[in-house]
Amino acid sequence: MSKISSSCVGKVYLVGAGPGDPGLLTLKGKTLLDAADVVIYDALVSPEIVGMINPRAERIHAGKRRGHHSLMQAETTALMIQKAQTHAIVVRLKGGDPFIFGRGGEEMTDLLDAGIPVEIVPGITSGIAAPAYAGIPLTHRNYSSSVTFVTGHEKSGKYRPQVNWQALAQGSETIVVYMGVHNLPHILEELKQGGKDSNTPIALVRWGTRADQEQLVGTLATIEVQMAEAEFTAPAIAVIGNVVYLHELLADCRPQVLDVRSSQ
Repeated sequence: MSKISSSCVGKVYLVGAGPGDPGLLTLKGKTLLDAADVVIYDALVSPEIVGMINPRAERIHAGKRRGHHSLMQAETTALMIQKAQTHAIVVRLKGGDPFIFGRGGEEMTDLLDAGIPVEIVPGITSGIAAPAYAGIPLTHRNYSSSVTFVTGHEKSGKYRPQVNWQALAQGSETIVVYMGVHNLPHILEELKQGGKDSNTPIALVRWGTRADQEQLVGTLATIEVQMAEAEFTAPAIAVIGNVVYLHELLADCRPQVLDVRSSQ
């Protein structure tokens, strides 16, 4: 991608919106939404956070959901470059954290290659927050001293063909899977082939940290049937490991979703 001319006046901020609860948006992220000239936001950014964008800003939906893309990735990058040439503050608002399975690294390098100034504003990733809102600590002295974050949806033709699920089965006490609902049968089979006990507990957390959050708890042996019976669909985080046993014990400790209407 060729560099743009020195007439560029703007800067692109890759801002993590967090997983959904508006109370988890960072103060720096909120400040940029107040000051933005343009906000290009993803499908997983909650309506409450979209509502925080200052009314003078141009809002552009660039969400990607399985089979439904508002804009392709190349179009989104081109749009950011275009807007940065005519606006001072361009916010690329991404669900969760830009650098955790969010293509933030790709967007950053593309923008830098085009000569666009970029700043990263981290966000709270759903892989940490969604389990917390379900009463599941990812580490615990009695249950887990290690945690692995992994994507269940990989880019075709990538640098290696697939995640080594069988190695992960014995390599981590807690496994957090992003975007894994559609591939869950394959993932579960690979983990069992790698020696993971079929009775290992698993929790699926859909729309984590939002008011309509749903949880489904079972084992590697039962969760597929439970999903079919509950008609459980994406987007959801999967948490695999003995920490899931704490789900019911910590039910009363779960955070409450911030009601932005009552706080204004």
